[in-house]
Amino acid sequence: VFIFCRKSKGKPNGKKPAPEEKKLYLEPEYTKSRITDFEFKELVMLPREIDLNEWLASNTTTFFHHINLQYSTISEFCTGESCQTMAACNTQYYWYDERGKKIKCTAPQYVDFVMSSVQKLVTDEDVFPTKYGKEFPNSFESLVKKICKYLFHVLAHIYSSHFKETLALELHGHLNTLYTHFILFIREFNLVDPKETTIMDDLTEVLCSSSGSSSNGSGNGSSNSAGAQNHVKER
Repeated sequence: VFIFCRKSKGKPNGKKPAPEEKKLYLEPEYTKSRITDFEFKELVMLPREIDLNEWLASNTTTFFHHINLQYSTISEFCTGESCQTMAACNTQYYWYDERGKKIKCTAPQYVDFVMSSVQKLVTDEDVFPTKYGKEFPNSFESLVKKICKYLFHVLAHIYSSHFKETLALELHGHLNTLYTHFILFIREFNLVDPKETTIMDDLTEVLCSSSGSSSNGSGNGSSNSAGAQNHVKER
């Protein structure tokens, strides 16, 4: 059984809360692992001749496929029994259906909801047009932001609940590289609220600073939020 790294609250019987589990993914020997030393800060910047929406569409689709693939490598370990809630560190996520109804689900169910809904969007010609002359919808940027938020939840869950399996498969270098690229991309275009990514600020600080990028990105990635991790939160 895998244990989420959330802090336990003290019980009336006087027992002390269990200590927070050490974050294996922050160990220096693992954070140094990459599949490339490329300067991702330059890679995420909008090329001069490219339309912004085209750039967002291309990168968002690519990140979706890579994060889906990364999750698939540990999906057999992410079950309804091992991951009874969709959690990352001290945060528990709930899915909201099309009517806005809050659904408590297991991690594999949540990830399935994410991947299915994103797949539907990125293959919809009215949302992600691929034909010349077809316009992007007015809601495009807000949809990209929603997609990126959900993809971040999946990455955070992999790190917090399945990093041991990722290590065993020797795929942590791929995961670190993907995470670094993704974080720098969402910062460059302000696609995810920094409050949303606070739970992984410790990892972001290590990976993004060591990739040659300053932690302030587009002025969006402050890492002064240690106090925010003291309580279980809902999203």
